[in-house]
Amino acid sequence: MLDQLFGSRTRVKLLRLFLSNPDAAYFVREITRKIDEQLNSVRRELKNLLLFGLVTSDNRGDKKFFQLNKKFALTKELTDLVVKSEVLLEQNFIRSLKDAGRIKFLLLTGSFTGAKQSPTDILIVGQMNKSKLVNTIEKFQKEIGRDINYTLLTVKDYKERRNLGDKFLLTVLGGDKVIVVDEL
Repeated sequence: MLDQLFGSRTRVKLLRLFLSNPDAAYFVREITRKIDEQLNSVRRELKNLLLFGLVTSDNRGDKKFFQLNKKFALTKELTDLVVKSEVLLEQNFIRSLKDAGRIKFLLLTGSFTGAKQSPTDILIVGQMNKSKLVNTIEKFQKEIGRDINYTLLTVKDYKERRNLGDKFLLTVLGGDKVIVVDEL
């Protein structure tokens, strides 16, 4: 049974996508783009997950959509496993962010903390190599199967906006958050 679940990289990416987004339904080409895998590999693994009962499918117009089967017996346990593995991915992601520049303040919120109303997922204050930053975030998005919104501010901009009572910044700082770096 576990061999059927975790036998391929594509399957693991699909598990992350569906278990991290339990209410979302996706069509095959959309999934292929989100997890950055080959179409045939995605189709094969979706078939396996359908047979296993972890996902369901339905036709809407000319497209077949796939969604997590929330009634599957191991959904909670698999979700817990995905969440725990994401913690390890987040640690590697934070290390990669630090390698992309000089971070003075790094805050995780939004999808990292369950703060759905947050206008961003990551607030970075400092001087960053933008191409390294974008590459790091894109790689992490593919690993976890969801988009990440980030905000990059210089120290000067951050302090000015904080002193002015900037609504965006106050919302982020006042919500659920995890402060990873605080050297301001």
